[in-house]
Amino acid sequence: MCDGAGLLLHKRKDGGAQWLYRYTLHGLRREMGLGALRDVSLKQARELATGWRFVLREGRDPIKERNKQKREAISNLHYLKDIAVDAFESRKAELKDDGKACDWFLPLRLHILPKLGCLPVSEIT
Repeated sequence: MCDGAGLLLHKRKDGGAQWLYRYTLHGLRREMGLGALRDVSLKQARELATGWRFVLREGRDPIKERNKQKREAISNLHYLKDIAVDAFESRKAELKDDGKACDWFLPLRLHILPKLGCLPVSEIT
């Protein structure tokens, strides 16, 4: 089912449906997923397609642009391990024997960071 200006609703064999944005760039037709019908309303799909149409008008590939945005978002995450190490390094001089005598960081290194260190701080509750 086509809504116009490149927005499509693709019905899958498993009964689900997905919004797609179909566009042509440099003579090549491409399709970009915008989300499942159950997660993205028609209004949201139209807004997403409009935004990607603007990117296309600027001569940029919407799929490459979205991938770039995802990479940038990942690089901007603050992981617990990085924050813990930075906090320790900034306070180390204030600790007795640079924190080595009581090994202030050891409990974090042994118990917390192996399980939670690779999580973004925003996801830890």
